[in-house]
Amino acid sequence: MPIGPNENTPGRNRLEGKVAIVTGAGSIGDGWGNGKAAAYVYAKEGAKTFCVDFRLEAAEETVRQIEAIGGKAMAYAADVTDEDAVNAMVDACMEAWGRIDILHNNVGGQGVGRSLDTITVEDWNATFARNVTSAMLTCKAVMPIMEKQQDGSIINISSIAALRHLNSNTAVYSSTKGAMIEFTKNIAIQHAGSGVRANCVCPGYIDTPFIRRLVNGKPSYTYKGYSSAEEYAAARDAIIPSGRMGTGFDVAYASLFLASDESTHITGTHLTVDGGVTQSCPGV
Repeated sequence: MPIGPNENTPGRNRLEGKVAIVTGAGSIGDGWGNGKAAAYVYAKEGAKTFCVDFRLEAAEETVRQIEAIGGKAMAYAADVTDEDAVNAMVDACMEAWGRIDILHNNVGGQGVGRSLDTITVEDWNATFARNVTSAMLTCKAVMPIMEKQQDGSIINISSIAALRHLNSNTAVYSSTKGAMIEFTKNIAIQHAGSGVRANCVCPGYIDTPFIRRLVNGKPSYTYKGYSSAEEYAAARDAIIPSGRMGTGFDVAYASLFLASDESTHITGTHLTVDGGVTQSCPGV
C-alpha cells in the first residue's frame, strides 16, 4: 500500500513569499488534526502562517512544531463565529505581515442533531455558525485584501458528508457541509475576475485526534458501538477501497495544491480526499 505524506515529507518552497491564515489550526489532542497539519505544511512550503484557534494554547503548539523545522508562524486566539473577532484577526495578520495570500477554513464540528427527531433549533444554529458562518465571515474579511492584491486562494474544508449519505444519520452536519460547497461556488464565481480563487476540500474518513475525543466523558467511538479506538479504526479502514483512513497530511497536501500557484485555473470546485469510499460502500 502506498504510504501517504507525513510530517517528514520534504518541502519544495511551493508557497515561498506567501502569507496564510489557517483557522482551526490547533489539534484537539495529541497528533495531527487537519488544521494543524495544513498550517505545518503551508509553513514547510515557505508561507508565513497565521495559526488561529479558539484555544490559544492549541495554536501555540502548532507554532512550536512549525518553528522547530525553521518555519515562520504566529499564534492567535479568536472565535471565528464572531464578526468583530474575525476582523481583528485579519487586521492582526495584516499588521504583522502586510498581505494575505491564502485563507484556509478548517473550523467545524458535528453538533448533536443527527436525525430529524434529535434536531433542536439551538444546535442547528450553533452548528451552522461554527461550520458555515465562520467561513463566510473570514472570506468576507479577507476578500478586499485579496482583490486589491489581484491574487488569493481560499480553501474551505467541507466533507464527503456533503456528497452522500454515509449509512449514519448526520442531518445537521451534512446540511452545513453541503452549504459550504455551495457558498464556495458562489464566491468563487463572483470574484473570479479579481484573481481570487475559492475551492473546497472534502475529506472522507480521516484518522485524527478528533475521532478519539471524549464526548460527555465517554470516548466518541463508544457511541457507535465500538469498545476500543483500535476496533473503531479497523472498521473504518475496512470500508475504504484504498485500505486505510486518510491522515491530516493527506488533507493538507490536497489543500496545498489548491493554495499554490499550480492551481491558478481551478476555482469553484471541490476536491474529494477519501480513498475512493464515496464511489463505493456506505460508511461506518
